[in-house]
Amino acid sequence: MVLKYYIKTFGCQQNVADSERIASYFVASGMKPALGTYDANYVVINTCMIRHSAQNRVNGLVHNLNKIKQKKIQNGKIYKIIVTGCMTGMAVRDKTGVFLQLLKKQMPEVDKFMAIDEIGFGFEPLRTEAKSASVPITNGCNNFCSYCVVPFTRGREVSRPYDEILRECLNLKKRGFENITLLGQNVNSYGSDIVLGKPVTETYFRKTQKNSSFKLKGVTVKPIYVRHLGKIRIPTLFPFLLDDVACIGFKRVDFISSNPWDFSNALIDVIVKNKNITRTIHLPMQSGDDSVLKRMNRWYTAKQYLALINKLRARIPNLKITTDIIVGFCGETEKEFENTVNLIKQVNFDKAYIAMYSQRPYTHATKHMKDDIPYNTKKKRWEILENLIYKSKHKQLPI
Repeated sequence: MVLKYYIKTFGCQQNVADSERIASYFVASGMKPALGTYDANYVVINTCMIRHSAQNRVNGLVHNLNKIKQKKIQNGKIYKIIVTGCMTGMAVRDKTGVFLQLLKKQMPEVDKFMAIDEIGFGFEPLRTEAKSASVPITNGCNNFCSYCVVPFTRGREVSRPYDEILRECLNLKKRGFENITLLGQNVNSYGSDIVLGKPVTETYFRKTQKNSSFKLKGVTVKPIYVRHLGKIRIPTLFPFLLDDVACIGFKRVDFISSNPWDFSNALIDVIVKNKNITRTIHLPMQSGDDSVLKRMNRWYTAKQYLALINKLRARIPNLKITTDIIVGFCGETEKEFENTVNLIKQVNFDKAYIAMYSQRPYTHATKHMKDDIPYNTKKKRWEILENLIYKSKHKQLPI
């Protein structure tokens, strides 16, 4: 009997890319894709923890799947529920074991909590689209925004080898893929750990390597050193990588996501040079108030964010800007919210993903700040921004 698998993915584009590798792993094991959860023998849930609501949806799905599981078991069938993704990533990185025990208590029906690290990048992703493909270039994040759980679910930022990424992109081009998206929690900092020869820590940069060089495709280059607040923050290879991928000849090259404080002039030059690089840039703003940004541990001011937007628009014709915004963050006053409204009016975003703040385990905000904005206030502020950005467009539900 040929066993079948089914994968349900929650969360971001990075999770979707992870699910494509998981699918390849199961196919390599001799399994076939199922049409749905009832038809499967193994159901894999690729989880997201960026919002509390996403975690609740996973819990609900597991409990519903257990009803199918019990029927299958009674009929002598194999039916396994596997949870992977951000939930298990956090459990793996919690050395106390407390979070794993919490997951087991919440979802006793799960047969295995599988870390995505078990899959790795050794399996060619089973692509879900014919012409467009996503290529992860980094995993993890070093920035520790006070509200964000990603450093705890995916760990410190690790860059994939430069040549490995290029080989994958070249192979995709040969197979007829026309559009490529480079993925990372902060693509701008790609290669920092490669240049430094170790994972980037809080110091971010070693003065002894300030003038170091690096070989890419046999050519010696000097890494791009990103400056922030007048200091060198990180060395990065992303402008080189983006340029090389663009030169392969794809119709469109996208990248997600960028942090405003790491968007170097060299990166802008590469985008201007290559017309097939996206003219839609996703640049998370999160808030338009300096005090809130400081509490969020976002390393820029509203003025600096706007200056970057203006610089991008001056250099890149027909540019579209999309963003992420959080309303109701800890202690957000009406005045602080008004500053966010004012900055949105100045930027004139083409699209925004607006979220109401929710506490996430292990984050600085959850540990040290009070979630003191009532839900009704958060929802009202969400509606104000949604109407401001989309106006007459169809309303989407709060994330």
